[in-house]
Amino acid sequence: MRCVGVTSRGIRLPILKQGDNLANEVVESLIAASENEGFKFHDKDVVAITESIVARTQGNYCKIADIAEDVRAKTGGEDVGVIFPILSRNRFAIMLKGIALGVKKVYIMLSFPRDEVGNALVQEDEIYRTGINPYSDVLSLEKFRELFGYPVHEFTGMDYISYYKELVEECGAECEIIFANQAETILKYTKNVIAADIHTRFVTKRKLVEKGAKVVLGLDDILTAPVNGSGYNEKYGLLGANKSTEDIVKLFPRAGDELVHEVQKQLLERTGKHIEVMIYGDGAFKDPQGKIWELADPVVSPFHTEGLKGTPNELKLKYLADDAHKDLSGKTLKKAIISDIKAKEKDLKGKMASEGTTPRQITDLLGSLSDLTSGSGDKGTPVVLIQGYFDNYADE
Repeated sequence: MRCVGVTSRGIRLPILKQGDNLANEVVESLIAASENEGFKFHDKDVVAITESIVARTQGNYCKIADIAEDVRAKTGGEDVGVIFPILSRNRFAIMLKGIALGVKKVYIMLSFPRDEVGNALVQEDEIYRTGINPYSDVLSLEKFRELFGYPVHEFTGMDYISYYKELVEECGAECEIIFANQAETILKYTKNVIAADIHTRFVTKRKLVEKGAKVVLGLDDILTAPVNGSGYNEKYGLLGANKSTEDIVKLFPRAGDELVHEVQKQLLERTGKHIEVMIYGDGAFKDPQGKIWELADPVVSPFHTEGLKGTPNELKLKYLADDAHKDLSGKTLKKAIISDIKAKEKDLKGKMASEGTTPRQITDLLGSLSDLTSGSGDKGTPVVLIQGYFDNYADE
């Protein structure tokens, strides 16, 4: 029987720029890696391409001045409440600069003790010590400092409260910081609101509209069309964007369907194998120490070929060995388990034999594996080749 299951390889590419033919570069790099490392391609292999290199070759960038102009046009340019932003220099601070340049005053309402993706403003035991109720209590900056002082982020060492306030003021706007977890709290300060949350944005925006807000935008409503010839994302706006330079933002990629299908087509022509292709951003996993949920992009995979839709349909080997076939061992047990796998139903949802398997979208699982393989630094492997993911114990 086969001795190896899933493998994940980071594939090095040249340093690409706007206008480079990404599909060709991905395919050529995969073929070169195969020849150099001595591996073969198979049907149902997966090629994952990081969203960053897709956006870069597309030239999907904007300036903070473009953000400012769009915010000014959509809010009126006076005051705005920015609620539930994540604590991130790379992901949010540069967008906040654009927002601040487009208005006269910014009310920043921070969720506490943590932001949406788990970054801590203050630790939970500190909340317990003070007797504050984070579900109902509203804190001013002065009250927060009185209770908690000047806490810094566990990993970055940043005091994000001071950082965001100073950033807004350096852009020429007034800034007031509020701490609350109910979206409608911001309406006591302003009726113009930008909901900066990511995965909870639809509920947040609906609440604000129902509670009488005048202007309600999400980050996904800003830069949905070009401003002064800028890049844009018609579906996600500024969501999934991050810092490129001090005044330029790289947006989440758009029009990726053509790319994934072109790569799939070229690989079929070059290898004779039907290979699935996806574009991925952040993985979807939680850091056990900092309690940070990695997913700051709106989705793990904005574009992928059809064979990656759905969720895994797997039997739990532990259940088969310890329960269903507890009286068997050795070759007899192996034969029984292989027989069960080959005969498994097409949909095991709710079945005891699948209990304990991972109930997540295939693209989320593959995106997490790809994100961990490629890293976010200087590895230089923006493409990941995953083999054996769709195999099981019964495959020879």
